[in-house]
Amino acid sequence: MTARLPGTRIFTIAPGDRGRAEAFRGRLIRLKESGETPQLLFIGELRDHKVGPHPVRQFEVHFTAGLVPMIEGIICEVGLRALIHPLTHDDLADHTRLGQWIGAPIDLDLTVLDPPGINQGFTRFGKTDF
Repeated sequence: MTARLPGTRIFTIAPGDRGRAEAFRGRLIRLKESGETPQLLFIGELRDHKVGPHPVRQFEVHFTAGLVPMIEGIICEVGLRALIHPLTHDDLADHTRLGQWIGAPIDLDLTVLDPPGINQGFTRFGKTDF
């Protein structure tokens, strides 16, 4: 069994539609600040450039696995596409076979991912993005 944190990360992909991505991010920030969703641990900055394996505009959100249905629903509601994946010690598997796309998937740059057994995401989880 692959070691994992009791959480999930989401990378929201919003090519060509910064307005919807900003609105989605703002909605998540308000949910977090309300104190009603303590499972929502971190919301990163919206980046307009390639970050890690993600070749398009994105921001990173850290949340516990129990929040997945709510987050999926909001993503579908606002019409963005996203990759939701667990955080394990297999970064490649996280971004491929363990990940779930909402909307049309995009090609990721898998060459920049950590090798199996190492995942820099563990030290950042709940604290910071790239």
